Amino acid sequence: MRFLRLGTAAGNTALVFLCLSASPALAADATGAGGLPGESMSLWWALPFAGLLLSIATGPVLYPHLWEQNYGKFSAFWGLLALVPLAFWAGPSLATTAALHTLLLEYLPFIILIFALFTIAGGMLVAGNIHGTPLMNAGLLLIGAVLASFVGTTGASMIMIRPLIRANDNRPFNAHVVIFFIFLVSNIGGSLTPLGDPPLFVGFLRGVDFFWTTEHLLEETATVMAIVLAVFLAIDWYFHAREQGMPKIKDPTPDKKVRLRGLVNVPLLAGVIGAILLSAWWRPGVSFSFHGVELELQDLARNFIVLAMALLSLALSREEYRRANRFEWGPILEVAKLFAAIFVCLIPVTAMLHAGSNGALAPLVALVTRADGSANPLAYFWLTGGLSSFLDNAPTYLVFFDLAGGDPHRLMTEGAAVLAAISSGAVFMGANSYIGNAPNFMVYAIARRHDVRMPHFFGYMAWSVLILVPTFLFAGWLFFT
Repeated sequence: MRFLRLGTAAGNTALVFLCLSASPALAADATGAGGLPGESMSLWWALPFAGLLLSIATGPVLYPHLWEQNYGKFSAFWGLLALVPLAFWAGPSLATTAALHTLLLEYLPFIILIFALFTIAGGMLVAGNIHGTPLMNAGLLLIGAVLASFVGTTGASMIMIRPLIRANDNRPFNAHVVIFFIFLVSNIGGSLTPLGDPPLFVGFLRGVDFFWTTEHLLEETATVMAIVLAVFLAIDWYFHAREQGMPKIKDPTPDKKVRLRGLVNVPLLAGVIGAILLSAWWRPGVSFSFHGVELELQDLARNFIVLAMALLSLALSREEYRRANRFEWGPILEVAKLFAAIFVCLIPVTAMLHAGSNGALAPLVALVTRADGSANPLAYFWLTGGLSSFLDNAPTYLVFFDLAGGDPHRLMTEGAAVLAAISSGAVFMGANSYIGNAPNFMVYAIARRHDVRMPHFFGYMAWSVLILVPTFLFAGWLFFT
């Protein structure tokens, strides 16, 4: 999904879909958030969610100016279309409890963290220039991919894309470097911790252990990264060799030592990560009830610390670095509005998925179930990944997480193969199109602004079909059959 403000750069860094909440997971029964009776709900209840995702996917492409000016109104429309009928059908009290459960336990900590990382990363600037040889480019891609699991795919993308472009701005053939950057840094590299990508954030939010993905996706991630990086080296060497016989292009960027500016934000970033880890490990057993929703002390403390780190960044960072990053508040406002609607529209969908074979989404259950009744990890991998290629991968992950039962303890143990398939499919295949993950289109826009001749939407997909799809076919056969 693309949150478009085409003039933004590292200020967008904090659209890092990081996890920050260890909220109670929903039980794998027939009720969803707030106890909604999912077995009694028809497919019509999924209309707001489907309509919202369709608007998000088509708006920036088919009617960009209308979308840019009115995405908040689109979000409000679909959100109200989910909530108002729910209040009439289930009663105001039950509908309010379900909405508060989602907004207070999932959406609020999500947006607080995104705001904090957005603010902190906007005060960090990578300055300097290096020369983009194939080995140097591969090294930058590898650094960015590893960094993505610790500061998020969007964070790593916004921190690393400008140095990579500057390193290759005197090369006639450089679009492929940015394409592979989107593959590796903006997507695949963010699969090892909940800090990396929206789907893993959602999993941690639902109760998946912080280091579960590190342990269970390391082999899959390393394999896919190694294959894609090897293909990149072969292609980059080919283009580099072709360039040797062409007239030299003067490097428009003077050689300067690479430096990271705004170092005051590094300990603030560490403070955010520390607050997330604290909320996962510290369980004082103290909670506060609000309209049937239990707010746990460790989550409230985490939110306060994260917000404090953001405010400190605003106070301590140098304004010149934010200006150099073209920092503005537009992207975080867009994320806040769109995700508020996404989380609200998912309320009835989640309830129906928890109904399993007794609910209206039983055909979807059948697609991911073998003849003997067991789950099919390969089907989960491709269905989650296929939808994540064009829809936002966070709610897509959530849909299949709930389809698999929604019980994090069971999924982390006996259902580990299914959870790994859902997680890797959502993260990896967000690279299949420009709209599969938030940083994809932002990287594309920044590259275009720096005169990189990037392929159009379907041109990019030609690259992904030729390179990523065979890689994912191999990975699926190797790990999920």
